[in-house]
Amino acid sequence: MGRSLSDRHRAYYQRRAEGGAGIVVTEVASVLENDWPYERAPLASECGPGWQSIAAACAPYGTLVLAGLGHTGMQGSSAYSQSVLWGPSRVADPVTRELPMAMGQPEIDQLMAGFREASAMAIASGMDGVELDAGPRSILRQFLSGLTNTRQDRYGTDRVALVREIISAVREEVGSDHVVSLRLSCDEEAPWAGLTPDLAAGFARDLSPLLDLLVVVRGGLYSSEGYRPDFHCPPNFNLDLCREIKAAVSIPVVVQGSVVDIADARAALGVAEFVEMTRAQIADPDVVVKAARGDRPRPCVLCNQTCLVRDPRNPVVTCVGNPSAGFETVDPDEREQISTPRAVLVVGGGPAGMEAARISAVAGHSVTLVESSSQFGGMIRTFARGDGRSRFTLLAQWLEDECRRSGVTMRTGAAVDAQDLSDARSRGELVVVATGSAARPPTYPVDDSVRWLDASEAFGKLTTVGPGPVALIDPLGGPIAVALAEALAAEGVSISIVTLDSIVGSRLGASGDLVGANTRIQQAGVTRVLASRVIEIASGAVCVEHVHTGEWSQLECEVVIDCSPRLPNETLKEAADIQVGDSVAPRTVLESIREGRFAGFTTRTSFNSAERAIS
Repeated sequence: MGRSLSDRHRAYYQRRAEGGAGIVVTEVASVLENDWPYERAPLASECGPGWQSIAAACAPYGTLVLAGLGHTGMQGSSAYSQSVLWGPSRVADPVTRELPMAMGQPEIDQLMAGFREASAMAIASGMDGVELDAGPRSILRQFLSGLTNTRQDRYGTDRVALVREIISAVREEVGSDHVVSLRLSCDEEAPWAGLTPDLAAGFARDLSPLLDLLVVVRGGLYSSEGYRPDFHCPPNFNLDLCREIKAAVSIPVVVQGSVVDIADARAALGVAEFVEMTRAQIADPDVVVKAARGDRPRPCVLCNQTCLVRDPRNPVVTCVGNPSAGFETVDPDEREQISTPRAVLVVGGGPAGMEAARISAVAGHSVTLVESSSQFGGMIRTFARGDGRSRFTLLAQWLEDECRRSGVTMRTGAAVDAQDLSDARSRGELVVVATGSAARPPTYPVDDSVRWLDASEAFGKLTTVGPGPVALIDPLGGPIAVALAEALAAEGVSISIVTLDSIVGSRLGASGDLVGANTRIQQAGVTRVLASRVIEIASGAVCVEHVHTGEWSQLECEVVIDCSPRLPNETLKEAADIQVGDSVAPRTVLESIREGRFAGFTTRTSFNSAERAIS
C-alpha cells in the first residue's frame, strides 16, 4: 500500500492557497517506515512527487508551503507497520497500553537520519521549508516530557538534547534560506511530571536560535484532546500560553487553539505574528479572501465530528458544513454556473433543503424554498440549545443568509401537499423534498403515569420538563442525550441516563469528547444506568434489564425522554424528483448537508451520489 501524497492532497492545499492562506503545512509525514500511526499516514520517503505537485500548485498564490515531518513513537500503532513501537523509555501509551522498546543509540541515530533525509527530500521537491512535529502525539515531545522520558543517559538528564540535535541536523541540511519551524507542545496538562509552560518556555528559549518559526500548542500523553478540543473549550484558548512562550523567544510565533472566527484571529495577532486556522479553512477554504472583502465565511462550529485525522473509522477528513473539503477532485466546484437555468422547488428548510437551494441558486437556477414551520434550520436549531452547541445555529443562520443572498425565494409557514408538487412538476419545476423526520413511537409499553417525550420535543421545552425525576433513554450513544442531560441539569432537573453501552456517549470518542462528556455529567449529578435496556414504563417508573446479567430494576420518574433516532417523514416521497436528508433516513448534519449539496449539483449536471461513491 502506498503512503504518498495524492492528487487529492494537492487539490485540497491548492484550494486553501487560492482562498488566501499565507502558509500551508502539509500533513505530517513519518520520517521512518517503522512509524505508521494510521492507515493513510504518509511516509516522507514516498512524498517527493506529492510535495512537488503541492508546491507548484500553491506557488501562483504566493503561499509559503512547509512539509510536516514527524514520528509518533510510543503513541503510534503497530497495526499497520507490524513492528515494535519506539519510545524514549519503557512507558506504555495510556490509550493502547502497548509497551514500546526503549530506544538505544542505534535507533536514535536512525531517527536523526530520518529527519535529515526527509528534510533534504522536501527541499529538493520545492518546499519552502519544513515543520518538525513536537506536538501531543510526537516522539520529540516524548523525549521532552518527564512523563515518558525516564532515561539516565544524556538524553534523559538533558531532555531537550535530542530535539536540539535533530533541529541542528535539519538546519544544516536545508540551509538558512529555507524555513525550519517547530510545532511544540507547551503544556501537557500533567504538571506532576509533564511539560509545563515554564519548562516549555525554557526549551523554546534554548531552541529558538536554530528556528525560524515556533507553533505553540498544548496536549500530551494524557491530554491529546487538549490539542484540538470541540466547542466545550472556548476559541483562542491558547492565547495566554502563547503570550508566555512568546516572551521567552525572539522569533515569530504562531498561535493555535480553536481560532475559527476572523475577529478572534485579529485579536490573536496582538499576541503572535501568525494565526493557525486549520479547522476554519476546512469549513471554508475562502475564509481569508471572504473576510478581506467583507463577506461572512462558512462558520466552523468546532464539532470535531469529521475533521479529526485519528478517527477510528478512518474516513477522509472533511467538514459537516462543507462536505466537499477533502473531495476537491471528486465534487464539482460549487461556484460553476450553468447555461440553461430552470425552476427548482425545495420543500423543507432544514440543513439538507437549504444546502440544496443554495447550491442550485449559485448555479443560476430560479429557486423557491418552502418551510412549513415558522423558521428555517430544522433539527440544527432544535438541538442547538445552550452550551457550545449554540455554535450550530451559526451554521443554520449562514445557510439561511446565503440562500437569501443567492436569490432564493424563501417562505415559512408554507404547507404543501402532493398535489402542489404534482402541479409544480407539470410546470417543469424540479422538486427536491427535504421534509425531515417525525417522532418515533416508543418501542416498549408506556402507560399514562409518566410524560413521554422524544428528544426534539424535549429540547423545545427545556424549562418545563422538570423538576423531575427525568429518565433519558439513549440507544445511540451520541451527543443528543448528553446535551439534553447537561441542559436539563442546568435547569435543576434530576436526571438518569439509560444506555445499552458500558459508558455514556460511547460515540463521542470519535470527536474527542468522550472523557469530557462523562466528567461533565458526573459533576452535574446525572445518574448513569449502564448496560441496560428499557422493558416497560409503568406506575411512574422505568423498568430496565441489565444486558449482561438479565437483572431487572426500576427508576422512578415523572418524565421519560427517548433519544432514539427519528423516523423519516415520507408524506411527499412519491411526489419528489429528489429526496434528501432525514426524509430518507435518520441523518447526521454531515449527511444532510452532503445530500443537499448532491441534490444541488444534480439540478445542474448529471452528477449524483452514485458517481461519487464509485470514485
